[in-house]
Amino acid sequence: MTYLQETFRQETSGQKTASNQQARSSSVLLAQMLSHLPENDLAVFGHPPVRSHPYPTWPISDERDILAVTQVVQSGQWGGAPFPGPQTEKFAQAFTAMQVNVDHPDRDTIKAVPMANGSITLEVALRAAQIGWGDEVIVPAYTFQATAAAPIAAGAIPVIVDVDPSTYCISPAAIEAAITEKTRAVIPVHLGAQLADMDAIMAIAHKHSLVVVEDCAHAHGAQWNGQGVGTFGDFGSFSLQSSKILTAGEGGILLCKNQTLADRATSIINCGRLPHSEVGLEVGPAASEAKLSPIDQRLQQFLQFSGQEPAFSLGTNYRMSEFQAAMGDVALERFEQQVRERAISLDSLESKLREVPGIRLLKRDTRHTKRSFYRYIFAIEPDIFGARHQEVCLALHAEGIPCHPGYPALHRYALFQPTSSRLAVPSAYQKDLTIAS
Repeated sequence: MTYLQETFRQETSGQKTASNQQARSSSVLLAQMLSHLPENDLAVFGHPPVRSHPYPTWPISDERDILAVTQVVQSGQWGGAPFPGPQTEKFAQAFTAMQVNVDHPDRDTIKAVPMANGSITLEVALRAAQIGWGDEVIVPAYTFQATAAAPIAAGAIPVIVDVDPSTYCISPAAIEAAITEKTRAVIPVHLGAQLADMDAIMAIAHKHSLVVVEDCAHAHGAQWNGQGVGTFGDFGSFSLQSSKILTAGEGGILLCKNQTLADRATSIINCGRLPHSEVGLEVGPAASEAKLSPIDQRLQQFLQFSGQEPAFSLGTNYRMSEFQAAMGDVALERFEQQVRERAISLDSLESKLREVPGIRLLKRDTRHTKRSFYRYIFAIEPDIFGARHQEVCLALHAEGIPCHPGYPALHRYALFQPTSSRLAVPSAYQKDLTIAS
């Protein structure tokens, strides 16, 4: 039995279900897909794989993680309220120190807001920037769906534009071409060991007064012109999901350009409450114009901690727990050494890939001064390489080498098709188009 048949066969003796029939159909389709290739000693044709030893497990843990979690348990403060808890505040400060260089011009004003995950960070950023109904947000066609789902969740319209084929990051020229009178923001995504051209993107943003939300879910620790990503725009969004290179199991963290944006973000994730460290201060349009007296501040803090204070904004509970923050603190202790090890491994990998006809390495910009990455991307030229993209991914997987085929282009998602989606925002957008025509 070939690898394809074994991989996709789900039939058990005496059972013939719809899922089994679908599995056999998948096996046949994949076999047909590879039928033009000459059978050889590859594992995809049933031969032994080149790698049978498993890769190291992830996430990595040791006694420090156990101690950190134990201390949170013993502290009695497990959740995120009042926000931020001591572990969460410590993690926010440590992450900022790692990602924001000491010579960054905004180092003293950039604030980190930890939260539940690295998808909600994008939505919160847009809402904190007061982007919503009727606004348009430009996103790249190649990214995880959360990048384009965030504008919808905030009430805006995602406008999907092309990527630069040399980097697979958003094309600055495509951004410029997509700007309309409704455009309010752009979300460049750093991925595949590549960084978006932040010089060009920031120039466009300044020219058109656009909010910039950097999606750095795949780029913790990476630097552009010596400065950490996520610090160029108004916001930098990072994921701490379990497979990411910096992980707390789940979680996210949002870098905000200034205190006002950080306060808005904090309020959104903390059930609309005013940040307790800023009680009595002027924050946002709904804040009081006059500062409160010391006794009134203490009273407002008491009411806030009692859950009695009025909401500062429309928010819900997207807080990070103290357990997540404690795990994140320990992960940061390992992080820089892991970044160095990955960089050495990547240099070795690229030196070998350059020797293979039909493989095209993505261009590394000289301004990309520090590489730190979640997944590595290279391209193939099918006519030269002799196989197509999905075939190569399947063959690598069969050889015991994990290989992800990549994200589908966003414009192919039914979710992001204004003419077919039943979601409220695209449907409203389609109605506008109908009226205009």
